[in-house]
Amino acid sequence: MSTTDPDPLARERAHLAASRAALRAMREDVEALDIRDVTANWVNAAVLSRQIEERIKALADLSHTPLFFGRLDYLHTTQEGQRFYIGRRHVHDAQGDPMVIDWRAPVSQPFYRASRKDPQDVGLRRRFGYTGGELTAYEDEHLTDPEEADTTSRLLQAEIERPRVGPMRDIVATIQPEQDEIVRSGLSGTVCVQGGPGTGKTAVGLHRVAYLLYAHRERLARTGTLVIGPNRSFLRYIEQVLPALGELEVRQSTVDDLVGTHVEVRGADEAAAAVVKGDARMAEVLRRAVRSHVTPPVEPVVVVRGSRRWRVPAYEVEEIVRELLARDMRYGAAREALPRRIAHAVLVRMEEAGEAPDDRVQDAVARNAAVKAAVKAVWPPVDPAKLVLRLLSDAEFLAEHARGVLTDEEQKAVLWTRPPRSVRSAKWSPADAVLVDEAADLVERTHSLGHVVLDEAQDLSPMQYRAVGRRCSTGSATVLGDLAQGTTPWATRSWAEALGHLGKPDAVVEELTAGFRVPREVIAYASRLLPHIAPGLAEVRSVRENPGSLEVRAVGEAERGPAVVAACREFLGREGSVGLIAADARVPELAAALDAAGLGFLAPGEETSARARLTLVPATLAKGLEYDYVVLDEPAAVVGGEPDERTGLRRLYVALTRAVSGLTLVHAAPLPPHLAA
Repeated sequence: MSTTDPDPLARERAHLAASRAALRAMREDVEALDIRDVTANWVNAAVLSRQIEERIKALADLSHTPLFFGRLDYLHTTQEGQRFYIGRRHVHDAQGDPMVIDWRAPVSQPFYRASRKDPQDVGLRRRFGYTGGELTAYEDEHLTDPEEADTTSRLLQAEIERPRVGPMRDIVATIQPEQDEIVRSGLSGTVCVQGGPGTGKTAVGLHRVAYLLYAHRERLARTGTLVIGPNRSFLRYIEQVLPALGELEVRQSTVDDLVGTHVEVRGADEAAAAVVKGDARMAEVLRRAVRSHVTPPVEPVVVVRGSRRWRVPAYEVEEIVRELLARDMRYGAAREALPRRIAHAVLVRMEEAGEAPDDRVQDAVARNAAVKAAVKAVWPPVDPAKLVLRLLSDAEFLAEHARGVLTDEEQKAVLWTRPPRSVRSAKWSPADAVLVDEAADLVERTHSLGHVVLDEAQDLSPMQYRAVGRRCSTGSATVLGDLAQGTTPWATRSWAEALGHLGKPDAVVEELTAGFRVPREVIAYASRLLPHIAPGLAEVRSVRENPGSLEVRAVGEAERGPAVVAACREFLGREGSVGLIAADARVPELAAALDAAGLGFLAPGEETSARARLTLVPATLAKGLEYDYVVLDEPAAVVGGEPDERTGLRRLYVALTRAVSGLTLVHAAPLPPHLAA
């Protein structure tokens, strides 16, 4: 605590009130703008009005999000000043002097990175604590005082451990130095972040997209950004978090939504079929199938202009076709180029005959009926969905193009047993939609964005990686995941392999091993599974000690339901959210037990409140979620609910690591032997 200021908390509260008043004045200034006499036409007026609306929205004061969370006192006066308040957005007073500095600004960087070994000219770093939006505490670090001991920030610890009820909390104040280095890395390179449970990889990804939009706003406004999450629950999560990071408009999608624009997904695959359809070898099968539509010409092209007939022999047209195929262009682009190449051959003959044709003549020849007919015969249009429909329905067509790529058994696995009559009547699976997306890109290039953030990437198939990679082929990406949490049969085995499929083989791989969310006792217990699910992966080192946070209760079969209900009641007696995680097959039985006990519960994705704090979570939906307290029902059933043991143990690893303050396991069946001490 500072000794020179008699009431520092009151002074900081006064600065908060003044900053909020300044933000309100900034908003009122924008609302008062009159653009009637400054625009040349209605188009400019509409664009400017839209920009003003976005600015007003960005200047809103989020009542439950601290306007600033830290303060830096520099030892030497900088160009802007000596003391800076660090917050979610920039705020200035009537004179234009800064009252709050955006956390993404260069002057804010030492808040995250300064240390006693490298104080970066910071004499004092102050963190603020809030309760219900009100400033209630502060904590100081004197980075150049040799007598002050190194301690873990109590306010930072309290922020991480704060009960999770209501909207997701502000996370910008919890970023650590090793995370900040990733957040502020350049736009041009792709970064892959391997991080175990509680290491903050999702926070890093969200901070990174917010930082890049701040540092490269004009460029990314042109090229676009996208955050890809594993499910809709995750997308609702980032909708709540991004405003606290200073960003309101970030496009979000799941991979299924991304590729589902071509066909309607109404079906599902068996695991064996999904694995083959998701294999990168399918890209070669599709490439062959698309190019098979090109057929060598058998007749010359004869163009009639006036009284003259110009003849391009079949062998010359075939040479043009072979040249286009050799260039490996997109099918559609090559098809568009073919008539101009044929027209050029006609113009050569015209010039040899003494004529002087220009570009208009070449355009006219390219549109000639004879040329159009030749192009249609040699290079017909391809419908991506119809192509995939034929591959999955016609055994001979599939065998022709999968020869030497897929085995006979793999071909049988992907063929539909009852081929649909049309694209619209087909019950497309998510894996089918990815194949259609790949085929569409072979025909016409997919639009590339400036930056893509991909979370829970370990669950993607190689073909899904290719689909995401197409969306950032000329841009960059931030890839986030944990190999130990891969719970699909096609889960990623190595980041090098995954990044190759993404089209970013030179990406930098960073590993986060310091855990801030899961208590040490809990993560150590879950880490017993690592040698079996991800050999060689570093164990997360939790910085949080919380003795008594783990309890394992063995009960009889008849007592299992009541024991689960009792564990939920115990946790509901404390402050914070409670998650009851169970194998999907056991969810109906547990729902009935909770109803009989009078315990109301939510479904995953529904927002908790002071009255509704218990969520019943099927194990397959637990990934990415977190609760203050977790009751885990029957671990062996979680493992047994998956098609193979490795996937089951990975699913269990996910379930074991969702708790922030306490975990209770209830089991009647023997625990998986991998959890033995």
